[in-house]
Amino acid sequence: MAQQNIKNNKIMRNYKITRNKGEWYNTEVTDSYGKKYQNYFEHAHEANEWIYYIWEKEEWFNSVNSQELLYNAIQECKEIDKRTNKRAIL
Repeated sequence: MAQQNIKNNKIMRNYKITRNKGEWYNTEVTDSYGKKYQNYFEHAHEANEWIYYIWEKEEWFNSVNSQELLYNAIQECKEIDKRTNKRAIL
């Protein structure tokens, strides 16, 4: 487990990779904003790469409005369904 904590800049990065016998790697990451993420990987190197991916993209993750992104994605799916004559589900 690694941790970076600088109170003046409010940076709190942390990660934890665990694995029980017969299970995938459980990976938990905290970014500089204190936002927590969790994911599972078959291989340790994938878990490690994902940690760095989260930290490299944390500015983007924390700058977008997730509710707006979700709404837009649903609207686009509904439009695709309409164009392809699929039955509406929402």
